[in-house]
Amino acid sequence: MTEKTKKWYVVRAISGKENKIKKYIEDEILRAGLKDFVTQILIPTEKVYQIRNGKKISKEKSFFPGYILIEADLSGEVPHIIRGVNGVIGFLGAEKRGNPLPLRMAEVNRILGKVDELAESEEEMNVPYVVGENIKVIDGPFNGFTGAIEKINEEKRKLEVMVKIFGRKQPLELSFLQVEKES
Repeated sequence: MTEKTKKWYVVRAISGKENKIKKYIEDEILRAGLKDFVTQILIPTEKVYQIRNGKKISKEKSFFPGYILIEADLSGEVPHIIRGVNGVIGFLGAEKRGNPLPLRMAEVNRILGKVDELAESEEEMNVPYVVGENIKVIDGPFNGFTGAIEKINEEKRKLEVMVKIFGRKQPLELSFLQVEKES
């Protein structure tokens, strides 16, 4: 089996159950003895940081919810086995029970490059705030207070926020993770 016949396909799956469905697909391929036809099964994910109970936690979040990437040679029974897996809706780009359409290499490289980029820049997050924007404090001693952003320090990932305390404006230095945009 040559590597040239293998292409990347997108499988539509039930959103939120991607990891479980990936395991089911792997098990079915092994059970059917077709592991030579399927090279990789990937779920592009990104790390998301949140504060819970005052602690910074990281969580894996699916980059494309409801989609699983598969590098495979879809000949013979392989597409039918994948479609038959519990939780699989079908292949992206396939008309009703038609042949699945492979991704172009440029798309695959872009998706995989984005995933690698996210893995490398684990701590790197974009600056989601602008000066003058109203925010709400969600963590720390000033939890529940609202204020306006005065300064942004991207290196330290801190904001200087002007908050009204007892009728007087007071500057506070807060981490990006201690605030959220006011809705």
